[in-house]
Amino acid sequence: MEDLRDQSQEWGLEYNHLADPDEKRVLFAAFDSFRQYRKTAHYNVTHRRRQNFYALSTSQWQMLSAPPFNLLANFERVDAAIDANADIASAMLASGLRAFDVKNSDFEGAATPTDMDKAKSTIRQFYRDWSAEGDAERRACYNPVLRDLESAFVNVQDKSSVKVLVPGAGLGRLVFEVCRRGYVVEGNEISFHQLIASNWVLNHTIQGQSLALYPFALDFSNLISREHQLQKVKIPDVHPASALKGIIEDSANGVDRMTMTAADFVILYSEDRYKNTFDAVVTVFFIDTAPNLIRYIETIHNCLKTGGVWINLGPLLWHFADRGPAIRDEHNTVTPKAMSGIEEPGSFELTDEEVLMLVEEMGFDVQSHEIRTDGLGYIQNPNSMLQNAYSNSHWIAKKRP
Repeated sequence: MEDLRDQSQEWGLEYNHLADPDEKRVLFAAFDSFRQYRKTAHYNVTHRRRQNFYALSTSQWQMLSAPPFNLLANFERVDAAIDANADIASAMLASGLRAFDVKNSDFEGAATPTDMDKAKSTIRQFYRDWSAEGDAERRACYNPVLRDLESAFVNVQDKSSVKVLVPGAGLGRLVFEVCRRGYVVEGNEISFHQLIASNWVLNHTIQGQSLALYPFALDFSNLISREHQLQKVKIPDVHPASALKGIIEDSANGVDRMTMTAADFVILYSEDRYKNTFDAVVTVFFIDTAPNLIRYIETIHNCLKTGGVWINLGPLLWHFADRGPAIRDEHNTVTPKAMSGIEEPGSFELTDEEVLMLVEEMGFDVQSHEIRTDGLGYIQNPNSMLQNAYSNSHWIAKKRP
């Protein structure tokens, strides 16, 4: 795998050459979705609403455009918020093109509507992972597992001797927090949208609270106040490079203390080179992304050292619950394309009790387990009239000899 970082400045991003046409297409679609964010958000959010607004009778739209409603003025405020979010999308795109050595002209027109939705949700996710206002969600999800790490390695004086893997690393906040506590940490993420975003925030932001984000500007339902819709937060709440400066300076290979891999978790970490590599694996809001949880458990068992700990926290919103049957050729044989990693055929959904039994069955001893009911929503507007919240299964398992 190619190491794409500037050795003296950036935290690592490891990725294969873009030899696979499908991988290349997915990456280019992610780039194009960030490129198109400004245009499509303006069109789908405010332009369409202006058209519907002016379709009202003249007396009606004039009444709603005047005080105290000021709906036309609100559309302008939303447009300004979209532009602020689009500035973040543009910054992520620029840094991503450099990281993956891609030219602007290579990917225009590649994004699908699904890619555009992923771009919007990725930008919104900065609220959860990199704003002060998102701290409540982070505390509920990250603090328990960080305390578990501390307890598991309380007798280890040199935390840099402990190597931690974080699958499903997303925008990199948990990876950052693990590194900040002195551990060597490797994040893994399959989504190019998330990788582009995490690379930008970890390596290319200039200072803390330097950029305005309007996480809920595109939402027009369940609002109590327009001010809630147009809430502004500043990101990142902490500047990663400054916060980790001491770690770089105090270590001969400081940038190697935190790395990210861009790959299918099952394919990469099932390789022999990762066998018995990590002292701990931390999964947060991750295991329910598995169509086949057995493969996830096998992979964690492969890369975790004997006696190593697996710390998990999250719900069981099985992402592939509506998955269709495997793709088969004219001979009723599963096609090779469907035979690797998360694309493997077959899926199933378990209860929390069954998950724990499966973990035990496959070589782990569950040390502790609780259902946490302090969970908040996922990128939840705290002022929305609609509130969704998860209860999270939190457990620690140890790999048996």
